[in-house]
Amino acid sequence: MLYGALEAGGTKMVMAMIDEGGNQLKRQVIPTRTPEETMPEMIQFFRENKAGALGVGCFGPLDLNPASPGYGRILSTPKLSWRNYPILDAFIEALDVPVALDTDVNAAALAEWKLGAAKGLNGCMYVTIGTGIGGGIISNGRILHGTMHPELGHILLQPSPDDPMPEGICPYHQGCLEGLASGPSIERRWKISARDLPPAHPAWELESGYLARLCADAMLFVAPERIILGGGIMHQQFLLDAIRRKTAELLGGYLPDLSWGKSREEYIVPPALGDHSGILGAWLLSRQAG
Repeated sequence: MLYGALEAGGTKMVMAMIDEGGNQLKRQVIPTRTPEETMPEMIQFFRENKAGALGVGCFGPLDLNPASPGYGRILSTPKLSWRNYPILDAFIEALDVPVALDTDVNAAALAEWKLGAAKGLNGCMYVTIGTGIGGGIISNGRILHGTMHPELGHILLQPSPDDPMPEGICPYHQGCLEGLASGPSIERRWKISARDLPPAHPAWELESGYLARLCADAMLFVAPERIILGGGIMHQQFLLDAIRRKTAELLGGYLPDLSWGKSREEYIVPPALGDHSGILGAWLLSRQAG
């Protein structure tokens, strides 16, 4: 049986057909436009390639409560045309195969736990830092869900006194992680894309500080066995060491050495699956569905 996998992002849709062994046999990427423009292309891809089941890791927030009347809908996303779109039902009705839906970051966390940087552990936290910021948490072998899914990108932070744009850019609230530390916030603050900023630029002092606060807070309220930081911003290799150092400074020696595992370098890590975490996570979801 072939499994369909979809990493549905705010910028692009990554579709793949994957076999039982996790080999990607066919892959297609299209831009994320309106549902009316985008959904027919995706449905055609999975229909033509005879997907026996489909796993969808989607941008959120999502209604993931099976008891909710809106189960499977995209909620208050900044992409206005997708608000309240019933993405789960749309795929089920069009393809007539089992479909599993979760957030894109939960899917990535699942893949890194099963196959990547957290393999062999009981859980982990995966965070992507790019156009937006989102995170997924695996705890005791299960994807963490509550009334909804974690929204790590919107935790509220105390802005740094050195931040020239302390209000951030989030349309919902001031001073949240995504509003202060996402790629677009970096570009608006410094009037230059993050990928063009040199390592010595003060932007990275701010960025590493904000991401260290996320890591320190997560260690205190979730206690993940490993923290995995991915996304386009984390392609800046020097950033990881600064985050590790500042996380330790913020904790001030409060947590015992056991919390870090063998070392900081083995506790806060990059994704082992690189940019394939999301699509492989969607494949794992499709296997659960089928």
